[in-house]
Amino acid sequence: MKSPMRILYVFCAIIMLAGCAGGADPLAQVERSVEELYNEALDTALNGDPHDAAALFDEVERQHPYSAWATRAQLMAAWALYQSNDYGAAIVALERFIELNPAHENADYAYYLRGQVYYEQIVDVERDASMTLNAKKAFEALINRFPESQYARDAQLKIDLTQSHLAGKEMAVGRFYLAAGHYDAALRRFAKVIELYETSNQVPEALYRSFEAYLALGLDEEARRSFAVLNYNFPDSIWNQRAQHLIENPSENYAPSFFDTLFGRAASWF
Repeated sequence: MKSPMRILYVFCAIIMLAGCAGGADPLAQVERSVEELYNEALDTALNGDPHDAAALFDEVERQHPYSAWATRAQLMAAWALYQSNDYGAAIVALERFIELNPAHENADYAYYLRGQVYYEQIVDVERDASMTLNAKKAFEALINRFPESQYARDAQLKIDLTQSHLAGKEMAVGRFYLAAGHYDAALRRFAKVIELYETSNQVPEALYRSFEAYLALGLDEEARRSFAVLNYNFPDSIWNQRAQHLIENPSENYAPSFFDTLFGRAASWF
C-alpha cells in the first residue's frame, strides 16, 4: 500500500506536467476576434511600442489568415517594423507582402515603403553606396509598376537625390585621380557621371574637370568639346564661369609653367 505522501508527490507531478504541456502562457493561445486584435495592434503602434505592434499584427494574420484584415495586417506589420527602425525585418515583411499581394490596392505603398526603408539607411555614400543603389532601384520599381501612384512624385524626387549621391561619389574619386595626375582614370569617373547621372547637379563640374584633364593630356579637341558642352548647357554655372576665368586669367590660379603647358593652347581658342 502506497503512503499518502507518495500519492501526493505523484499527483503534483501530474499537475506540473499538464501545465508544461499547456504552454507557459495559456492566455497567448486564446482566440480573439479579428477586429479586437487589429485595433489593439493599431493602438499599440500609435500610442505604444511599434515593435510590439508588429507582433500583434502578425497575430492577426496567424489567427485569421483568410480574412481581409490579415492582408492589411501584413502591410501594417512591415510599417510598424519600419517605425521601430528594425529595417532588416521590415524589408523581409515588405518583400513577402509584394510577392503575395501584387494586385493589392495598397501594393504601391508597399513598394514606396520599401524604398523609404533603404533611403533612411543612407549614411555615407562615399564609403558604402549599397543602400543608395537599393533605394534608387526600389523607387524606380514603384514608378515603373505604378506610374500614376500618389507616391510616384516623391519617389522621383528621391531618385534624383540618389542620383546626385552616386554621382557625388564618382566625382570624389575623380577629383582624387585628377589631383594625383592619373588623368585617364579621372576621365573615366567624370564620363560615368555625365552618362549615367545626367540629371544630377554634378554634371557641370564633371564637364569642367574633364576639360582640365583633356588639356593636361594634350587632347585639345576633346577639351574644346567638353568646354563647349559646359558653356552651352550650363552657361550660368559656376563651373562654366571658372572655365572662362581660367582661360582668360590663368596666372591667378596656376603657376606660369603650368599654364604654359596646360592652358596655353586653350587661351588661343577665344
